[in-house]
Amino acid sequence: MPDFTIILLAAGNSTRFAREVKKQWLRIDTKPLWQFVADRLARQVKAKDIIITAHPSEARYMRVHGDYTVVTGGDSRQASLKNALASVTTPYVLVTDVARACIPDEMISAITDAKDKADIIVPYLPVSDTVVYRNETIERDDVKLIQTPQLSRTEVLRKALKSDTIYTDDSSAVKAVGGTVFYIKGSINAKKITVYDDLALLPCLKAPAQSTLTGTGFDVHRFCYDKQMVLGGVEIDSELGFEAHSDGDVALHALIDALLGAAGVGDIGELYPDTDMANKDIDSKKMLAEVVTFIRNTGFEIGNVDITVMAQTPKLSPYKEQMRKTVASVLKIAPARVNIKATTTEKLGFVGRKEGVAVEAVASLQYYNWKRI
Repeated sequence: MPDFTIILLAAGNSTRFAREVKKQWLRIDTKPLWQFVADRLARQVKAKDIIITAHPSEARYMRVHGDYTVVTGGDSRQASLKNALASVTTPYVLVTDVARACIPDEMISAITDAKDKADIIVPYLPVSDTVVYRNETIERDDVKLIQTPQLSRTEVLRKALKSDTIYTDDSSAVKAVGGTVFYIKGSINAKKITVYDDLALLPCLKAPAQSTLTGTGFDVHRFCYDKQMVLGGVEIDSELGFEAHSDGDVALHALIDALLGAAGVGDIGELYPDTDMANKDIDSKKMLAEVVTFIRNTGFEIGNVDITVMAQTPKLSPYKEQMRKTVASVLKIAPARVNIKATTTEKLGFVGRKEGVAVEAVASLQYYNWKRI
C-alpha cells in the first residue's frame, strides 16, 4: 500500500499571470495544465491518491476531466491545503503547486527517497549572484530559494497549519512548530510559472491542440402578457413577453447552452437553476457575461456563434443587427463572428400558432493559444 498522498494546489485566481485565462487551465495539447501536472506526478510517484484543490466555481468542471479527487479550495494557499489535508489518510503527503509543471523525475526521486530524514523534505536552489538585504550584502551561501514539491509527515503538517499565521510554504509552518527540515538540491527545470514569460522557459510544455470544439443549444419559451419581451439582449416592441424565471431571453439561453456544450461544462439549468430565487428576473446578458468569463478563464477562445430564432410573431427583421452587435459585445468578439437568423415555421406547430418562440444556437471554441500570444 503506497504511503504517499499527493496534493496539487490549483485553486488560485492566477492574478500575477495577468491573462484572462487562468494558468492552471492553459492547454498542454488538449489537457489543462493542472491535469497535465497531475498525470505527470502519477507517473513519477506511486501514490495512494492525488488530491487537486479547485476554485469553488471550477471544482465541478475539474471532476469531468479525470478520476482525481477534487476538493474545493479556500481563500488562500494555506486554507486550500487544510481542505485537502482533511482527505489524506497516508503517513506522508507530497505538496506542490500547479505552477511547477516540469519537475524532473530525478528531483522527485530525491525528495521521496529522503522521506525518513526529517519531518519535511524541502528542495532548494542555491544563489550564485551577490545578495543584498536591506542595503546590506549578505553571504549568498546562506540563501536558499525554496521550491516545491515538499514532502511532509502528514500529522506534523496538520499540526503546523493549525496556526492562524499565514506561511508562504509548508516548511516555514513546520519549522514554526519545532519540526525538523532536511534540504536537498532542487532543479532549475522545476521553475514556477508566475508570469506569462515564464512559459517560454519550460520546454516540457507542448502547444495547445489546434482543435475546434462545437456545441449546440436549444430553448423554448411560451408567451405571456405581463412582461417586456427581450430577445438576443434587445428589448422588442411587442405586447407579449416570455414566461420564465429569468427575463426569458430564449436566444441567449440557447447560446449559453451552446457555449457550455462546446466546453463540456453542462447546461444552463445546472448553473442557473430556476429554483434559486437569486435568478428571479435575472438579466440574461448578465448570465451570458458570467459564462463567457468562465469559458475564457478555463482556457478557451470563442470562435463564432450562429443563432436561429423561430418565431411566427413578432417580426424580428428590424432587430437582427442590434442583436448581433449586442451579442458580440457580451462575447467580446467581432460582430462578423455572430450570425442572427430569424424564420417562421409556416404557421406549423406551437410557434406557428403564436404560442411561443424556439431558438437553436451553435457555438465554436478553440483552446487559448498561449504559444501564439
